[in-house]
Amino acid sequence: MSASGLMFLDEVIISVVGGDGGRGCVAFRRERFVPRGGPAGGDGGEGGSVYLVGDSAENTLLRYRYRRELRAERGRPGEGSSRTGRSGQSLRAPVPLGTVVFDEDGTVQLADILEPGQRFLAASGGRGGKGNAHFATPTRQAPRFAQPGEPGEKRRLKLVLKLLADIGLVGFPNAGKSTLISRVSAARPEIADYPFTTLTPHLGVVDAGDHRSFVVADIPGLIEGAHTGKGLGDRFLRHVERCQALAFLVDVSSAEGRDPEADLEVLERELAAYSAELAARERIVVATKLDALDDETRLARLRNAAAARSVPFVGISSVSGAGLDLLLGEMKRIVFERREPDSSSAGELP
Repeated sequence: MSASGLMFLDEVIISVVGGDGGRGCVAFRRERFVPRGGPAGGDGGEGGSVYLVGDSAENTLLRYRYRRELRAERGRPGEGSSRTGRSGQSLRAPVPLGTVVFDEDGTVQLADILEPGQRFLAASGGRGGKGNAHFATPTRQAPRFAQPGEPGEKRRLKLVLKLLADIGLVGFPNAGKSTLISRVSAARPEIADYPFTTLTPHLGVVDAGDHRSFVVADIPGLIEGAHTGKGLGDRFLRHVERCQALAFLVDVSSAEGRDPEADLEVLERELAAYSAELAARERIVVATKLDALDDETRLARLRNAAAARSVPFVGISSVSGAGLDLLLGEMKRIVFERREPDSSSAGELP
């Protein structure tokens, strides 16, 4: 596995533990000029809670790879003179935007953290116990007992990261996704001439001019049967779910011995098998590696396949830069028409 692959973690199970409440205090007044003192034990402090908080500076769940238990501070015991113990400090654990919180089995979704600062109460702190001052009655004027604090909530959660991006790049291994994202953004994924070079998704921010930008996700290569776990499996298909639109990158060179039309059909089938909603997402068909094209009919057949689907088609070479401006124009059109549906300037090509 590549070094970059070791640095990305998109699924983890953690334990969250709220702080126990502090115990109540048993105490009595001992004041010089008060002839008959009474119970004066204060309440215990509240236990701290555990919150998961969306943080735009986080892009992986790696920090929880080894720190699997998140525990908030317990409340302090009550004190004499009816003084309440200090409450335990809550723990705020940062998670990347796009983190989905499930129960341990992954069957019940509890939260979907999409915004910076969005909080999810993962484990509540326990209530503090009442001091003996609460238990005095006319017939029991000197109670010598108090409540213990309640234990904090404990549970195990499954965190799943689904990347947030405007455009998702999907295609077979070596279709040119990593090279493209390195040309249009500051992202620098590992690039090599062997299958599955990209073992982790990458995000790249594209400068769209006029102080605007959009995010492109380089999704690791799909192969036939990916939705059933074949190859890299459907683990990475989840990262496509949040993309507004998809760019299907299809290699039209003869180097890999692939058929462009067949590749396009396989990609469509894999997405449809994974999610019908995803299969209906707006898309662009992108013919890659025009610099290595040695048979023009391969390009023509793919263009015709896109036309038959009424899908925009762009041919590019990430090596020479041919077609990149047209592709970015199509991406900008899709992204900003969705962001600014009522703006007359939305979707203008550069």
